Amino acid sequence: MKKRSETIYIFSNGELKRKDNTIYFEGEKGRKYIPVESTSEIMIFGEVDVNKRFLEFLTQAEIILHFFNRYEYYVGSYYPREHLNSGYMIVKQAEHYLDEQQRQKLAKKFVEGALKNIRTVVYYYKRRGKPLDEVIDKLESFILDLQSCKTTSELMAVEGNARSYYYPVFDVILENPDFAFEVRTKRPPENFLNALISFGNSLLYTICLSEIYKTHLDPRIGFLHASNFRRFSLNLDIAEIFKPIIVDRLILSLVGKKVITKKSFDDNVLGLTLKEDAMQLFVKEFEKKLATTVKYPSLGRHVSYRRLIRLEAYKIQKHIMGEEEYQPFVAKW
Repeated sequence: MKKRSETIYIFSNGELKRKDNTIYFEGEKGRKYIPVESTSEIMIFGEVDVNKRFLEFLTQAEIILHFFNRYEYYVGSYYPREHLNSGYMIVKQAEHYLDEQQRQKLAKKFVEGALKNIRTVVYYYKRRGKPLDEVIDKLESFILDLQSCKTTSELMAVEGNARSYYYPVFDVILENPDFAFEVRTKRPPENFLNALISFGNSLLYTICLSEIYKTHLDPRIGFLHASNFRRFSLNLDIAEIFKPIIVDRLILSLVGKKVITKKSFDDNVLGLTLKEDAMQLFVKEFEKKLATTVKYPSLGRHVSYRRLIRLEAYKIQKHIMGEEEYQPFVAKW
């Protein structure tokens, strides 16, 4: 059993290799061994070669590889054989997906959690003197609108409308013309703020995927995001709940403190991307955020943000098994 969950980030070019019961990265700066017992996933941003022998060992060690291209876009994962998946759970997930009423119940909860956590972020800055009363009122009305939604597309439309009111709040909070939001753009992100949001969200999607791997759930069967032939979807569902309180709060902090500035970016043919040193800084702070502990009322103790994500997956698991109705995590801070 692993003693702890550690994420390894590789930004350099090189090769990942196996030597007996260890693995290491060989790059320009030499050889660096990776602690197998404590590593849960490896994020690869550089041009890195692997071979079959290495991947076989990762499967035994239950370590996931996540790949990003040179423009910081997530491109895929090496997902070892599911060691905890059960036929029963896959059947129950499929039943909930195919039953429109059951699917809607879960999908609505994901959006509700997302909007309430967005509201929490806005409240946080309102208490610090930002003029955000009108936005909060509008968010409250969107949360109420969820109750009348009958389809997944209606739910996603409400969420989209809510975010269209929410993202411009970044301008009010930051008061930094270099990081004006303007409009949400993804591929490519057309301004600094959008580049940070896309990068942070991609990191969170992969963390959610890694945490689902440690449960009995199948990440290919989501409820808000449609299951299809091309991608995982349950991790996208869970990430909706945590994006405001993990990614958005981190971005607002880093930009607000001028840790990330316009000089942190390169402008290339596929849009704006973080320079390597800024990317490393961002992931370092992202990992700090995941390790930060907060009080979890139902457990009566403090848990990390990363653990919160796993607990969310466990709650979904219990819901699907008919043990306890799912309620999304909503931050109070």
